[in-house]
Amino acid sequence: MKVSEIFYSVQGEGGLVGTPSTFVRLTGCNLRCTWCDTPYTSWNPEGEERQLGGILAEVRRNWGTHVVVTGGEPMLFTDTVRLTQRLNEFGLHITIETAGTVYQPVTCDLMSISPKLANSTPHRREGGKWAAQHDRLRYQPDVLKRLMGEYPYQLKFVVSDPSDMKEISEIVAATKAEPTRVFLMPEGIDAQVLHERTKWIVDICKQERFRFSPRLHVEIYGNQRGV
Repeated sequence: MKVSEIFYSVQGEGGLVGTPSTFVRLTGCNLRCTWCDTPYTSWNPEGEERQLGGILAEVRRNWGTHVVVTGGEPMLFTDTVRLTQRLNEFGLHITIETAGTVYQPVTCDLMSISPKLANSTPHRREGGKWAAQHDRLRYQPDVLKRLMGEYPYQLKFVVSDPSDMKEISEIVAATKAEPTRVFLMPEGIDAQVLHERTKWIVDICKQERFRFSPRLHVEIYGNQRGV
């Protein structure tokens, strides 16, 4: 399978924020979010083909208890099913980070789903050539509800403007998501931007009884890879 990077860090988002974890980042994505913070796995996918045994050996070397399979979009690949099965045999807690547009019968302890809102559509980037395809694929309610029904889940929404809340509320209502499993987090790769957006996002969380998620990895490391 094609792997962009494997690294040991702390979880930066969601309910397990701050947890030391090994990240296995696969490369390749069916979406083209305009603000993507890992363009090397989507807009310009890069990586190398790795054998399953080598991936597992590198994960084991970190001696952590948690592993995060991320991307890109890891649910695109049938090999992800076997990878998660083997990680489960090691007794690791497995998180899958996905946009919730593709289903695979993976093994995981937390399906961390980040449905993409209209704010992700690349109307201007590269002349907007990806906009129609992205908009068609970014929200797949049947897939989303299936993942939520079969796995322990959390929904993470990237918020850039208060107007995003209308779409978020519609998705939460349509999927019947539990408010305590809904996280709002600020869009941005700059600490100052994140701080400014955090103020009003927290107020929304208090009102809607959603949970706030920082983007801890950005606050600590900035927009760096492999951390």
